[in-house]
Amino acid sequence: MTYRLGVDVGGTFTDLLLFDEKNGKFWRHKTPSTPHDSSEGILNGVKAITEEAGVPAGEIAYFLHGTTVATNAVLEGKGAKVGLVTTEGYRDIMQIARSFVPGGLAAWIVWPKPQPLAHLEDTVEVPGRMGADGEEVRPLDEDAVRAALRKLKGQGIEALTVSLINAYVNGAHEKRIGEIATEELPGVPVSLSHEVLPEMQEYERTLSTVANAAVRPVVSKYVSNLRTKLEDQGLEGRLSLLRSDGGLMSSQKAEEHPVNILMSGPAGGVTGALWVAKNAGLTNILTLDVGGTSTDVALIEGLEARRVRTTDVGHLSVRASALDVKTVGAGGGSIAHVPELTKALRVGPESAGAVPGPVAYNKGGELPTVTDANVVLGYLPEDLLGGSFKLDREGAKKAVQTIADALGVSLMEAARGIIDIVNENMFGALRMISVQQGYDPREFALMGFGGAGPLHVNAVAKLMGSWPAVSPVSPGVLCALGDATTQMRTETARSFSKLAKDTSIADLETVLDEMADQTRGELLADGVAEDQITTQFEVDVRYAGQAFEVPLTIDKTVLEKDGIEGILKRFDEEHLRLFTFNMDTPHEIVNLRAVALGQAPALPAAELPKGDGDPSAAKIRDHSLWMDGKEQAAVIYDRSKLRQGDTIPGPAIITEMDSTTLVESGCVATIDAVGNILINPQETDSAEG
Repeated sequence: MTYRLGVDVGGTFTDLLLFDEKNGKFWRHKTPSTPHDSSEGILNGVKAITEEAGVPAGEIAYFLHGTTVATNAVLEGKGAKVGLVTTEGYRDIMQIARSFVPGGLAAWIVWPKPQPLAHLEDTVEVPGRMGADGEEVRPLDEDAVRAALRKLKGQGIEALTVSLINAYVNGAHEKRIGEIATEELPGVPVSLSHEVLPEMQEYERTLSTVANAAVRPVVSKYVSNLRTKLEDQGLEGRLSLLRSDGGLMSSQKAEEHPVNILMSGPAGGVTGALWVAKNAGLTNILTLDVGGTSTDVALIEGLEARRVRTTDVGHLSVRASALDVKTVGAGGGSIAHVPELTKALRVGPESAGAVPGPVAYNKGGELPTVTDANVVLGYLPEDLLGGSFKLDREGAKKAVQTIADALGVSLMEAARGIIDIVNENMFGALRMISVQQGYDPREFALMGFGGAGPLHVNAVAKLMGSWPAVSPVSPGVLCALGDATTQMRTETARSFSKLAKDTSIADLETVLDEMADQTRGELLADGVAEDQITTQFEVDVRYAGQAFEVPLTIDKTVLEKDGIEGILKRFDEEHLRLFTFNMDTPHEIVNLRAVALGQAPALPAAELPKGDGDPSAAKIRDHSLWMDGKEQAAVIYDRSKLRQGDTIPGPAIITEMDSTTLVESGCVATIDAVGNILINPQETDSAEG
């Protein structure tokens, strides 16, 4: 059993990638998603890909899965009805929240506050109290607990959250309420705040635990249903889900702590990009993942993806580690329109989605989209997927003509205008994760993937000055590749809250060792071998009196060598980079985290046969497209026939099963050893200057 199967479920397509760990050979498959029950689409794909590869399902050792089930439950308000148990006097914790209003000053004169995930009428208080030092101030009133739980039972709650004040230092009262809940509310899943997030700041802790409880029944039903169906197909390998931070967790863990898979979908693309970068010899990468509805961007520096401590989904911002992915409403299906008032062209955020889709897809779409503009300009040839899929260019022209008429310009100018605007929108998202966080985009390569990423990556790289623009192998299923090539990961956190000057290395090490044992134990229980586990530590530091902290990674050997001074020095450097100033205030160590990692599979990338630089063997036909304000001659190539070292001058189009790469005029594409397309400006000398 040497096969790994990565499966990524998107809004439009479910992507599968089957990988043979022995020789790096892989098979890929795309099948339409089935939103009413995504396991249907997954099973269709599993059947198709195992037949194509001639690999029986029983041979697959690992089934690795990125899913948006938890994300969609939050966005669509389909979470469970949650009951919340709080300490006496804290019943309004979810309603008071933080005094945070989105938008700039006066931009939101009226802001309807979103309804918390646990309603006030489903929140109960219980007498009993822990002090901030973890000592019991007042014992728990168990009769009152039973009465409160019976009240919630009568209200028909589907999941229970217990979040008591100061539980992060001592969770004994929460644990006892959990035990009583199994008697009073049999079958209702219980989430305890000191297990989900043992950190101070009771609102964030409660919110994260409530979010966990809200999506738990949905995720649990989905995972157990999927597990059963896969077993019926004879697939008995280990089922793991991709966490928001790019690691894997066992499906059992995901059922208990689904708050960690809220951003599972976009994380797959980033982990896939990391694998490609390692094989292509690139260390700094900006990722551009363009789907039908939205574009996700992320930053990878020194082969380390940037992580954040909060996961944001819609209005919800929970305290759970995630890759720093920003999303904009710009994708292949984004609709172009000219508002009557301004007469200025707008693109998105509304999308034609999978149904009815762009006009060119001939599925009943009528509004002009980005895909239609690409078809009109000749960037997307009419016969896609080896001629099995015909695009309706005439229909696309009619739709884009409405934009041209409204603007009083020619058809081609209108189409290129749509593309330019959507590229600027993607550029804006990339600026948020690079320039606005103190990174220079010219020090990064730009990797475009997802169905439409390679069509736009060249133009966006021009705007950013990020070279080379990279179109990875099988860009359309890169998220599934990411699911298949990442490692198991688990983490735990503790609040520490001491001034650095009052802390010794021994104090820190005691807590770090305890946490390391806990996380290692979790991975061992998930079947990871002892010798494959590595542990990393993170510490959150701030200037005393600040309301936010900066996370830093530390390891114990460096801690012993450089001491606490070494951590503070790194904090000052990072603070200066992020905010351009430092303060004379004392430093405070706020939270500690331990991360246990399994070994990433050493999956090889298959090398391409060497060519002589001439791509003519892969040429499909001559073609003409509109670029730089005029009709230009171009060539269409078949990516599967390109060899290592082939050089393709722009303008050119490179097609493959799951994507299309556009090389713009003034640029040249080279095929690297493992088959990635690297695009650079033609006159490299002047471009360097």
